[in-house]
Amino acid sequence: MGNASAAVMIAVDNDAAAAGQSPEDWRQNLRMVEAVLFASAEPLASEEIAGRLPEGVDIAGLLHELQATYADRGVHLVQVAGKWSFRTAGDLSFLLARDAVEQRRLSRAALETLAIVAYHQPVTRADIEEIRGVATSSGTLDVLLECGWLRMRGRRKTPGRPITYGTTEAFLSHFGLESVDDLPGVDELKAAGLLDARIPSGFSVPEPLASEELAPDEDALDEADLLGGGK
Repeated sequence: MGNASAAVMIAVDNDAAAAGQSPEDWRQNLRMVEAVLFASAEPLASEEIAGRLPEGVDIAGLLHELQATYADRGVHLVQVAGKWSFRTAGDLSFLLARDAVEQRRLSRAALETLAIVAYHQPVTRADIEEIRGVATSSGTLDVLLECGWLRMRGRRKTPGRPITYGTTEAFLSHFGLESVDDLPGVDELKAAGLLDARIPSGFSVPEPLASEELAPDEDALDEADLLGGGK
């Protein structure tokens, strides 16, 4: 047995002891977690994985050990938007480039709208137009809703009860974010060249509402909204 394999075995035994399990039970549970994740077409939350394993299993410990096991391999175990999945190692993504489906590029209006919703959510169409300074067509919102990056959250408690919009789990997954709290701040945007270094004093990036729960000024959508698409 090589030094690396011996080190892995020792680590497994140590983790098993810490969890109060025999090394054999720990390895079997590790294999089951691995199998469940490989078989799933979608990322899984820890609770979903735990539901398929024996009761009382240390899911957090197993996931972190599996993550360490795959750290130097061609696929990595990653957590995105609070869920776990195997993904191709970033430095090997070029190998799959020829198989990737070419996606339609979003228009500038769509990108601006997406950014506004991401940072200011929950927002209404009127909010988006006020921030952009121009009218926003329903087609722009439709594109972002159809691709699954935006969702209708509720209705604002103001005259006309306009629909409010927010980002989705698919948005977080696509951009590799654990939550909207991980969106880049002022310093990161400046470092990336996306903000002028001479921004006005007092300028700040808004903090989006990360919770799935409705804000105090929002009402829940009714059945007609869900079936008809709101707007």
